[in-house]
Amino acid sequence: MDLSNPPFLPKRDRALDLLKWLAMLSMLLDHLRYVGLALDVLYVPGRLAFAWFCLAIAANLARRSAAEIGPRVRWRYLGWMVAFSALSELPYRLFMPDAQTLNVMPTLLLGLLVAQGWRQRMVATRSMAFAAVLLGALLQQHLMFGFAGVMLPLVMLMVLQRPKWLALFPAVLCVIANAWQDMLAGIGWGDPLSIGALLVCLLAPLAGLALLGSKPGFKVWPMRRWAYAIYPAHFVLLWGIRQILE
Repeated sequence: MDLSNPPFLPKRDRALDLLKWLAMLSMLLDHLRYVGLALDVLYVPGRLAFAWFCLAIAANLARRSAAEIGPRVRWRYLGWMVAFSALSELPYRLFMPDAQTLNVMPTLLLGLLVAQGWRQRMVATRSMAFAAVLLGALLQQHLMFGFAGVMLPLVMLMVLQRPKWLALFPAVLCVIANAWQDMLAGIGWGDPLSIGALLVCLLAPLAGLALLGSKPGFKVWPMRRWAYAIYPAHFVLLWGIRQILE
């Protein structure tokens, strides 16, 4: 997830910053379910987080490509993504010891590479995109949100600045990415939380696009690259809270 707006733009996009903060909040609410309290209802708003992080990636790629004179591979930015993917794994395993997948950062990194390859038609970016698609397909059992999650930033990018009804396509992909076995089983017997999660997955892309098209009338604290640290740090914080509650 690109948490920083391109530095060469004349001013920040408050709507994009707000989207990122709300995605972070949704992620935090989702993970509060694991601190030892009866907070299963937070699973429903938690379905917004991944979709909105993918949309933030798409929005940053779209804005960057339009502003740059010559597209280039942002090796430094990709390096930060790789570093925090690795750095986040230990806190993630500490908080989620029974996790069956890697933390979400590798999925977002592969998704970024795929979307970047479609947006910036260079040999380097196309080669990395091809490798990301291949890795996503081969490692989907180990990636949070699977192969559908890897492809979601690309589909988000493709529907940006197009008729809103096209949000149906990322909505379907969002459902596939979130189609946990328990959720599908819950929908089958009418569990309201599972049904609510399905509806949120369907509405998340459209709601995110509507938010990006808005003009917040209040100041939004800029989310820069320091915000990457929130991801591993919040696992440590929630683990500490769980230790206290136990």
